[in-house]
Amino acid sequence: MTHDRDFTLRRTISATPAEVFAAWTDPEQLDWFFSGEGSPGTPEVDLRVGGAWRQLMVIDEDEQYVTGGVYREIVPGERLAFTWGAEGGWPEPNDDGPVVTLTFAPTEAGTEMTLTQTFPEHLSDERVREQLATGMRAGWGMTIDRLVARFGGVTPQTL
Repeated sequence: MTHDRDFTLRRTISATPAEVFAAWTDPEQLDWFFSGEGSPGTPEVDLRVGGAWRQLMVIDEDEQYVTGGVYREIVPGERLAFTWGAEGGWPEPNDDGPVVTLTFAPTEAGTEMTLTQTFPEHLSDERVREQLATGMRAGWGMTIDRLVARFGGVTPQTL
């Protein structure tokens, strides 16, 4: 179910919360995030509140852009929140971009990871609908499914 200004995706991942958190924050492990052709290089990660992460996304020979965000909250193994955007992509990294919040909860099967994307309150409902219409939800679904596959297991759950 997509809400007016946010959406939530859940996955069960065959790894500990600390391992899943590290996959999001250790530049040597962020290769799963990349999608496309060629070698994107090692992502840049400044893991502190106010620090940024950046990842070159190479879609094909003609299309590439830098995606990433600025960290808003970091609780190792439990929670991670960042603004999200793409230079030369969508949404642009500015105050109109969404906030992505990840939570990591231990389960018998590993970790239940919840991704929630919310939009700033100052954006009009029309602008939020336009951004959601770009396929963000499906894109995040494909992205986190690559993370699940990295750890060798998938239990997709979409809210």
